[in-house]
Amino acid sequence: MSAPNKSYDPVEVEALKPEEIERMRDEALAAFAAADSLDALHEAKVAHTGPASPLALANREIGALPPHAKADAGKRVGQARGAVNKALAGRQAELEAERDARVLVEEDVDVTLPYDRVAPGARHPLTTLSERIEDIFTAMGYEVAEGPETEAEWFNFDALNIGPDHPARGEADTFFVQGPEGRGESGVVLRTHTSPVQIRSLLQRELPVYVICPGRVYRTDELDATHTPVFHQVELLAVDEGLTMADLKGTLDHMVQSLFGEGMKTRLRPNFFPFTEPSAEMDMLCYVCKGDSVGNPDRPCRTCSSEGWIELGGCGMVNPRVLTACGVDPQKYSGFAFGFGIERMLMFRHNVEDMRDMVEGDVRFTRPFGMEI
Repeated sequence: MSAPNKSYDPVEVEALKPEEIERMRDEALAAFAAADSLDALHEAKVAHTGPASPLALANREIGALPPHAKADAGKRVGQARGAVNKALAGRQAELEAERDARVLVEEDVDVTLPYDRVAPGARHPLTTLSERIEDIFTAMGYEVAEGPETEAEWFNFDALNIGPDHPARGEADTFFVQGPEGRGESGVVLRTHTSPVQIRSLLQRELPVYVICPGRVYRTDELDATHTPVFHQVELLAVDEGLTMADLKGTLDHMVQSLFGEGMKTRLRPNFFPFTEPSAEMDMLCYVCKGDSVGNPDRPCRTCSSEGWIELGGCGMVNPRVLTACGVDPQKYSGFAFGFGIERMLMFRHNVEDMRDMVEGDVRFTRPFGMEI
């Protein structure tokens, strides 16, 4: 067997000549440098690094060489392709950086400019709070009752044991509706509380009666930080056999804890209301200091003036005269009732300092409360 002929000089392949490989490399580098966009660079990449590119075709010719010539040709082609790939990656990074910088300039948004989009709306917090209170009591089995805002004096006063001489029946406290042709004594008023709805409920519903009565009421007050001539009340009436002040106290505690959190308590202070007997003022534990500010000068509380309690509204057992006026036997049935202003409750829950903010219709007041449903 004869030994390998190492002196064999194969026919030179034109594509593998050193000067030819350098030319292919230089053309590729020049094409990448001339590309002024990522799209142009992509076209140059396909032309000079793709399967049909000159260097790729030259690399295929290496297989036709004798063994001792393949190494040198492969080294030249590999170095050229490595330089081409490095130049391609560098130019792509440059063009991507230029694109990102251009986008920042061309798509820049001045967030300080006024916008013309319609601002998102919001439910009025009085509506939201009123519905939340309704949910608390309907979950306990109460029904929501409604009545007219223009009410007969009998429903607004007489049936509630508010006699003709009571100060609340004067024009200093009540809006009276003018009679026909401008004459007075129409017997119609803008309701001063939602208690007339309780009377209508007793007259229209079968006993026992458990109703919650939210609604708009009217008083001849001046509009200021703590008063408004038009505001909202919510009143509750329960009439059944065997109801006592203990039932009233438990109901009040449940309401306050549902609105202000666990651990909140209420207390009752003796008072007088014509439509309840006995009557009481309802206070709730200060939701800020929880009573810790009482007698503690180191921890004063602005919310309750360091008294530990906040007055919420009036309550009591339904006066037997009211039951009698509605055709209910006070010997068989008893009931309790309470009422408070929703605006006042909103001021407590959300630290609203000026009641005028609630009625002026400024969306900057309502929007922070959102669209809670």
